[in-house]
Amino acid sequence: MSIRTLYLPALIVAGVLLACAAALLALSEKKAQAAFPGKNGRIAYEFYGGGTDRGIYTINPGGGGKTKVRMEGTQPAYSPNGKRIAYAEDDGHDQEIYTIKVGGGGRTQVTNNNAGDSYPSYSPDGKRIAFTEWDLDGHDLEIYTIKAGGGDKFKVTNNDEHDEDPSYSPNGKRIAYSGSKAFGDDYDAEIYTIKAGGGSETKVTNNNTWDFAPDYSPDGKKIVYQANRRHDSELYTINAGGGGKVQLTNNNTDDQEPSYSPDGKKIAYSGDNRLSDGDVYSEIYTINVGGGNKSQVTDTKHIASNPSWGSRP
Repeated sequence: MSIRTLYLPALIVAGVLLACAAALLALSEKKAQAAFPGKNGRIAYEFYGGGTDRGIYTINPGGGGKTKVRMEGTQPAYSPNGKRIAYAEDDGHDQEIYTIKVGGGGRTQVTNNNAGDSYPSYSPDGKRIAFTEWDLDGHDLEIYTIKAGGGDKFKVTNNDEHDEDPSYSPNGKRIAYSGSKAFGDDYDAEIYTIKAGGGSETKVTNNNTWDFAPDYSPDGKKIVYQANRRHDSELYTINAGGGGKVQLTNNNTDDQEPSYSPDGKKIAYSGDNRLSDGDVYSEIYTINVGGGNKSQVTDTKHIASNPSWGSRP
């Protein structure tokens, strides 16, 4: 069972204290970021092998060429030109959003508050970053955008429910996200889209599963997401306006955190495996957009998660 799956019951408990919420955000493996049209580059991902053996790495989509970007940080998201990565990092008090060069260095702090920020997603022009923040007034999660260099923060969603996992559409006009519209025994999470400037939302999915981690296809016509079922999570695609749902994976393990390739032909994701002693670990895989032709990218025997498929600079 992945950390993401463990995170779900916490959302069911109403009245979570801010400190608990911040801790959950720091531990969660959720991610979402836009896929931008272009030539396929490297895949960024989060790795945890225990202790200081952790960090953000990039790797060739066929495997090999693993490069460490930073030891600290989670939830990497490539910039449109493939030269920078946005990510979340604990500053000792809570999580903030940062950006860094793909080779490391040039680190820039984007957010600076006491609210807990996570799940960054670049706009297609690279000028803004959408992210999730704990709303101190509403005591829930909301979607915000901010300039990529910091400043000019804007609140996109504003309700009394949890909105998270933002993903910009390729034209920059809309943001897809996961919204949980009820709590307690009636907890449910669906995929929604909203104008980047805020306004009324559009419901994309309507399932009896918990739907998370949406990612727009490079042409903006599809959204891939993970559906957490009773025993596992699987990947699906759906039309950006709703309808036309297609199941991509179907097994007894958790497949999560999908990310389209820039050419729109493949999807990277995190998939669980089980060792002979029963311990569960996750690796990064790719699969065709219609399902099939699964290929393993990483071979860590630990936790590799949150893939973001970048364009070739």
